[in-house]
Amino acid sequence: MTENKLLENLNRLGFPLLEVTTDFDANKTLAEVVQSRDARLWEGFPVLLVNAVQDYSVDYDGVLHELTEGPDHANFHALVLLSLAMYQYHHLSFHWANQLKKRLTDQDMRRLREMRNALVHEQPMELGQALFDPARLKRMFNRYFEQNTAKARQLKEKHGELSLEYALSQVFSPKQKELFKKKLEGQPFNKTEKEYYSRTVRKKVSALANPELHRLAQKLLDY
Repeated sequence: MTENKLLENLNRLGFPLLEVTTDFDANKTLAEVVQSRDARLWEGFPVLLVNAVQDYSVDYDGVLHELTEGPDHANFHALVLLSLAMYQYHHLSFHWANQLKKRLTDQDMRRLREMRNALVHEQPMELGQALFDPARLKRMFNRYFEQNTAKARQLKEKHGELSLEYALSQVFSPKQKELFKKKLEGQPFNKTEKEYYSRTVRKKVSALANPELHRLAQKLLDY
C-alpha cells in the first residue's frame, strides 16, 4: 500500500490529513501503521486504537492476523500496552480496554506500569528499538482527543437546543415562544407585547415552574 493510501485510511482513525476513501479496513490499517515503523504514526497509535475499536470494531486478533512477521507482532503488542498506559494516565476507562487487560501476562502488567510511570515522570521509553518522548506522546494524544471531545460536546449542545425548541413548541404558540425568548434575553417589550406576555405567557411559565406539576409529569412519563 502506498503512503498516501495509508494516510487516507488514517483519517478514519483520528488523523484528519487527507480525504477519506470508501475502501477501508481498520484492522489492516492498524497493521500497516505497525509495519511502517514511522515514529509519527506510532506516536499517534493510542488515538488510532481507541477510534478503531469504538468506531470500526477493530480487534486485537484481527490486527495480529494482518501481521506476518514476529517483530511486528511484538511491536503491535508494545503499542497496545502504550495505549493502555496512556488511557490510564488520563484516567480514561473503556470496556474493551478492560477486557483486553484480562489477556495480559504478569510481565505485560509490569511493562504497563513502567510505561505509565514513564508518562507520569516524562522518562523516555523504548519501542521497536526507538526512543519516544513521553511529553510528545501526551501532546499528540491530547490534541486529537480534545478535538473529538469538542465535537462530541458540540453535538450534545445542538441536540439540547433542538430538544428545547421542540418542548417549547409543544407549550407555546410561535408568538408566545418568541416573547419567551425575548424575555430570557432581556430585550424590552413594547406595550402590546408586555400586555400579551402578562396575560398569557407568564401564566404558562408559572405553571411550568411549579415543582409539583413537574413531579407529576415525570411520574406520568414513567408509566
